[in-house]
Amino acid sequence: MKRLYFCLFLLAPSLQAEVKLPAIFSDGMVLQQTQLVRIWGTAEVGENVKATFGEQSHSTITDPTGKWSITLNPMNANAQPADLVVAGKNTITLKNVLVGEVWICSGQSNMQWMVQQAGKAQEEIAAANFPQIRMFNVERRPSMTPEADCKGVWKEASSANVGEFSAVGYFFGRHLHQVLKVPVGLINTSWGGTRIEAWTSNQALEERPCAAEMLTDWKDAVAKWDGPKELAAFDQRKADWQAQVQKIDADNAKLPADKKLPKPQAPRPPDDPNKSQHHPSVLFNGMVAPLIPYAVKGAIWYQGESNQRRAFQYQELLPTMINDWRKQWVDAFSFYIVQLANFGNSKPAAKEAGVPDTWAELQEAQTLTAQTLDKCGIAIINDIGEQNDIHPKNKQEVGRRLALLALAQDYGKSGAESCGPLYLSSVVQADKIRVQFTHTGSGLKTRDGGELKSFQITGADQKWVWAKAKVEGSEVVVWNENVPQPIGVRYAWASWPEGANLINAEGLPASCFRTDDFLPSTLGVVSPFKEAAPAKPAPAKP
Repeated sequence: MKRLYFCLFLLAPSLQAEVKLPAIFSDGMVLQQTQLVRIWGTAEVGENVKATFGEQSHSTITDPTGKWSITLNPMNANAQPADLVVAGKNTITLKNVLVGEVWICSGQSNMQWMVQQAGKAQEEIAAANFPQIRMFNVERRPSMTPEADCKGVWKEASSANVGEFSAVGYFFGRHLHQVLKVPVGLINTSWGGTRIEAWTSNQALEERPCAAEMLTDWKDAVAKWDGPKELAAFDQRKADWQAQVQKIDADNAKLPADKKLPKPQAPRPPDDPNKSQHHPSVLFNGMVAPLIPYAVKGAIWYQGESNQRRAFQYQELLPTMINDWRKQWVDAFSFYIVQLANFGNSKPAAKEAGVPDTWAELQEAQTLTAQTLDKCGIAIINDIGEQNDIHPKNKQEVGRRLALLALAQDYGKSGAESCGPLYLSSVVQADKIRVQFTHTGSGLKTRDGGELKSFQITGADQKWVWAKAKVEGSEVVVWNENVPQPIGVRYAWASWPEGANLINAEGLPASCFRTDDFLPSTLGVVSPFKEAAPAKPAPAKP
């Protein structure tokens, strides 16, 4: 037995000294073409590490912490599988490696939503046979500190694998692959119901005034958390619940117990990274940091539903996160945003004009970010949402519209318009307001061939009324006979904009917009601990 212990003792240092790679480097991966490609890992302090790929071979020495990094020279796309060999005292051979285009796919549930949950799921899964599309799912894991690694494996886009991958990510990558004819790598790091601050580094948040109160509230909540006390209180609530259920059972045995009384939920401490995915920075730490600095072309982002009650703050949080990621990667890569889809939240469309709408305010924040930051764009999907489902099934079109942006801006594939009309400016002309747009393509029109709908107009009294509107070339003229001196116009300003039908000739829908500068309903709401309920639509007149 002593001899066995001695052998293990001698073996331990050699195990620790092994050359190791993070999970993102594994069989079947895609390396980004035409860019410097970093490969990194750990080994024994002072160890010589060598990486060989194709005709390239580079060496380095580990630093005093045992970390090493090697940079491959830019390569052209290559669909011929090759081996990447990393050698030190041991040798790691990664097989079936391609060179092409790599994109990060991130956000909350609409990005997480899998192919098997999308429309025409069975057809799409059966048709998935794209061995040059590779997919990597980052395991969902929050962390209070930046992690060096994550869990996940690269898989080919086949019928056996595609069903459990992000539908938006897959359809985006498929469209790119079919047009560009090069390998595509997709890294899905998403989590349903999450907020943007969880995806942003703590350093970036601490630099933003809009996040100060939110961070303070989280610190207070953590400080006040008493785990044993909370768990004891939960145990008592559970015992009380069981006693009430038993009493109800005795009175009405036919009614299932779980239908009689809501079961109490266990407490979820805000300071526990294994339970709270909402704490600021925990998803950046656990699901983004491990990917840095893997070379990518850009990122696609579908998130915002969980921040809509703080929509005005999102105008600062979204560009903060984008700039943070770019800074962390030391690469101002492209970033394309999905504007929230139209969604009725099981409510009828508002019949009154001028109803405050946090959903529209969040959409506005997304659009402003895309228009302000370089190498950004927005995919407008306010024509494919579902009134009673926050997860629209038509993820194929979402992916296609994101791909149109990338093809136009990153790959020089000019031709059809890449985006729907976006508000540019407006001019008051007597009793009418004339609105100008970008991305008008071959002209403006209505989707259904009828009159324009979902326009509102107001005068100085800020009393909004429904308006008439018509297309004149690449502009829209808006008016209402009862508003002789208009000062503002809004379009599709609702979570479920009834009849919104302005599109360009290429069939892409116009974004919601407003020409006024009235204070938004979410101004000053900057902490999830103090969110007000979203404004309810005004009741319809009898």
